[in-house]
Amino acid sequence: MARRPSRELREIRRDLERRPARRSGSTRVTYRRRRASVTLAAVVVLAGAALLGSAIAGNSGGHTGHTGHVPTRSTGSSTATQPTTSHTTTSPPTTTAPNRTRTKRQRTIPATFAVASLQLTYEEPSAANIATGRTVLGTPVRTLPTLVLYPSTGRAGSGSGATPAPAKADGPFPLIVFSQGFDLAPTAYLGLLRAWARAGYVVAAPTYPDTDFNAPRTPDEAPGTLNEADIVNHPADLRFVVSSLIGTAAERTSPLYGLINAQQIALIGHSDGGDVSLAAAANSCCQLPHIAAAVILSGAELASFGGSYFASGSPPLLVTQGSADTINVPACSVQIYDAAPAPKYYLNIPNAEHEPPYIDPGPMRTGVIRATLAFLAAYVKNRPAALNALQDGGSLPAGETLSSGPAAPPLSTTAIAGTTTLTTPVTNTVCPGA
Repeated sequence: MARRPSRELREIRRDLERRPARRSGSTRVTYRRRRASVTLAAVVVLAGAALLGSAIAGNSGGHTGHTGHVPTRSTGSSTATQPTTSHTTTSPPTTTAPNRTRTKRQRTIPATFAVASLQLTYEEPSAANIATGRTVLGTPVRTLPTLVLYPSTGRAGSGSGATPAPAKADGPFPLIVFSQGFDLAPTAYLGLLRAWARAGYVVAAPTYPDTDFNAPRTPDEAPGTLNEADIVNHPADLRFVVSSLIGTAAERTSPLYGLINAQQIALIGHSDGGDVSLAAAANSCCQLPHIAAAVILSGAELASFGGSYFASGSPPLLVTQGSADTINVPACSVQIYDAAPAPKYYLNIPNAEHEPPYIDPGPMRTGVIRATLAFLAAYVKNRPAALNALQDGGSLPAGETLSSGPAAPPLSTTAIAGTTTLTTPVTNTVCPGA
């Protein structure tokens, strides 16, 4: 039976709900995105209050002074990446009465799980000019469809038809909240999302307003267009989704009941979604509490959010970047990495452009999956073996390199000529910003 949500889980949700990132509904700004140098429509500027940036208890000890291998917490004992079988050795027979004490068998957690999914829809109270709709009572809201993938038993659950039953006996599981890039649906990233869920994570991927043509639309948006400038509202959307998921996991009638460990939350995002995830992890404008780790896939520091990056530290950070990316140039990821406190990691993907390493099947995406899972295992699950192996020269399938020094590797050495349409690295030394 799933256990009752703890008082600490309820406190985490209250902590999220009582610090909403504030929006202003009247300011107009010009937003210039890396994807296309165009001026977009008027938007709402996110005026964030500085938020509590501390990570969850038990994880803060690894946030500073990290070099080399990932330390194992003294309170943890699960450092292996694969389940093992224990063997009990008995003593030779003696003349005394045999010891009939039975050794309790330790439960083995599967290395991989079957994956099931469900679609949730959350409605976030909102100012009317950035709302995407209204409730039946007329309250303006931003509608946030959220795809959730979760570990399952692979067998149909009772009373749920053909829906696979959640693997509650092996939970609760860490939560990953993934933010997609502009003009890309979350389903474009299913290869990544499924891989993370198979490894024992609940993975939630909200669709933010104005991010793709199937997303809810704000009133200012012209027919047949997308409004990328609505990104300034997305960190608050992300906060609302995290809080709502914790609430859903506390509902006995939900398939997610008892399935989410609210003390183990990771944020991951690509491109614009990487900008949003970075702001929620490390910007004073909109920093979320209780974040265990963050992964920024070809993202940047976005000035439109306001606030200051890394002023209050950040959770452990993995930055990934393609060396041939002309949309989010390598200098943008270098800027993030160099400013971030340790522990931090930089995954260079030689000759990779902006989307293929995260969307297209092949060695690049396999390498991203392997690196992200190793990083998450180390800093969310306290199982550093796989990440340490990569740092000790473990190979990645597309020639990716993982580094953890104080500065990112030089841009001039981050591409292998002749293996892509771009035969030289993108060597911009300054991130053009957004």
